[in-house]
Amino acid sequence: MEKPQIELPTGPAPENLVVEDLVVGEGAEATPGATVEVHYVGVDFASGQEFDSSWDRKQTIEFSLDRLIAGWQEGIPGMRVGGRRKLICPPELAYGPTGGGHPLSGLTLVFVIDLLDVK
Repeated sequence: MEKPQIELPTGPAPENLVVEDLVVGEGAEATPGATVEVHYVGVDFASGQEFDSSWDRKQTIEFSLDRLIAGWQEGIPGMRVGGRRKLICPPELAYGPTGGGHPLSGLTLVFVIDLLDVK
């Protein structure tokens, strides 16, 4: 797969987590708390500005789902290896409200995640 181009929806930012399968995988299924290997891109919903991309580092990332932002903890389980999923995470499921101390606090974030492996 190639690095995805994220198309931002029009209109106001959603208040709840939005989960959209762009490609449905056929491999092992991610479960809550599983360790997953992914490629991902993240952009700010409002500006479309990319803030992070494993593709640009040319390196996948592996982590336990229970160590991630709530939007990923809720949005990745059920996904299958080989799949590509878009998550739109409101601030309370990302890095918290404005002034929360993280550079992305207060922002609605859009991620496109490719699930490469489940361990």
